[in-house]
Order: sequence, then C-alpha cells, then structure tokens
Amino acid sequence: MNNVPVLQLVFLIVDWNKIKEISAIFNHVNVRFHFVAKGEGTANSEILDMLGIGKSEKAVVLCLEQKKMVPALLECVREKMRLYMPGAGIGFSIPISGINAPIVKVFKESVEKNMVTLGLNKEENKIQTEGEIMTDKTEQPKCDLIVAILNQGYSEEFMSVARKAGAGGGTVISARGLMHRGPVKFFGISVQDEKEIIIILSKREKMQPIMEAVSESFGITSKAEGIVFSLPAENITGITLR
Repeated sequence: MNNVPVLQLVFLIVDWNKIKEISAIFNHVNVRFHFVAKGEGTANSEILDMLGIGKSEKAVVLCLEQKKMVPALLECVREKMRLYMPGAGIGFSIPISGINAPIVKVFKESVEKNMVTLGLNKEENKIQTEGEIMTDKTEQPKCDLIVAILNQGYSEEFMSVARKAGAGGGTVISARGLMHRGPVKFFGISVQDEKEIIIILSKREKMQPIMEAVSESFGITSKAEGIVFSLPAENITGITLR
C-alpha cells in the first residue's frame, strides 16, 4: 500500500482587505493553492461591539494542507495576521475523507520543503498510510462547522433563529446553483438558482439545538428550502467559543 498524506481543509475568515496578506503568507509557507470567496459577517451588535468591528465584507479563504502541518500553518497565520487581537479573523480546519490522485501526488512530492518552512521535524510529520485516513484515532474535536444552503434573502432571519438557539455569529456567502437553468421542481419543491451559504462555528454541545431550530424554520419544505449539515472542526484559532 502506498503512503499517502492525510489532508485537511483549512478555513480562514478575515476582512476582505486582508486577502493580499493571506496570499503572501501562503506563498511564504508553500501552500500550493488556495481559494477565496466573498462573505459577510453576521455577528449580532453586542458581539461586534465586543470584537471592535462592524458589519463588513469578509474573505473566506480555503486551502488544503497535510493534517500534521495544519497547527503550524494556523499558528503562523495567527502570529502574522495577529488573530489573537479582537476582530482580526478566525481560522480552523475540517477533515476530508478522500482526494483525487493528482492532488495527493503534489503533496507527496513536496513534503520536506513544507516541513522546513513551517519548522517541523521529519519524525513529527511521518506520512500516514491510506488505511489511516479512514481510521484516524485522534481526539474527537469539540467544535463543529454548521453549514446551511438557503434560497437567497433568508440569511438575517436564519441567523436570528440561530442566535436564539446559541449561535454567536456566522458568515454568509452568496452562491448560485449550476445543475439547472432557472427554477425547477425537485420532489415537488421549487429550487431557485440564487443561494446563500451560511457557515457557523459552534461548540459541540450547542450544535444540535442550533441545527434543530434552524431546520424547523428553514428546512427543505419551508420557503427557504434549506439544507443544513455539520462538519467536525479542529485547530480553532482567533476566537473563543462560549
């Protein structure tokens, strides 16, 4: 069995005007590629006051990195972007269960270069086998990323319900469905093109109440026609969840 790197998807959410800084850091530490989407912060006024920020455009930055390098990468971003300061941004990672072969090859061929840049020891970063991708026995994460995909125009109502159920805030990303042209019927439900993706970082014990509350009001049979799911989040930086 060939050795393959265990990868995670890294999320960074920062002010839109910080994109160049993030890209410069990623280039410095040899992140192979990253993607940027424009979002909007939705934290309530009390939290915004506490963080010292107002409602602003956000950059949602995604990249792939080897699991054992993620803590070092996020620590590097934390220090250079000063994520320890209120309102500077947040970062976290989520596990992935598979990736296409050409991407795996890219990571396998440049392991040592990344280790040197991030200051890691070879023994601390042994590549795990393919079998270990599915049976990784690390400590269970204590946070979750709640993801909701809704028809456009429901994000403010959605976040109001989510906050009452325990959410602190979230980020809204505008999106478009690409599998059809114009509104179509799916199981008797009208599916629109324009969508809003809402992501909420939550402590594990609050995840279920939040998902139940928003699903009841904005589920697939509602006008919002929402799909809601959660993913385990790890390596949280830039925010303390309550």
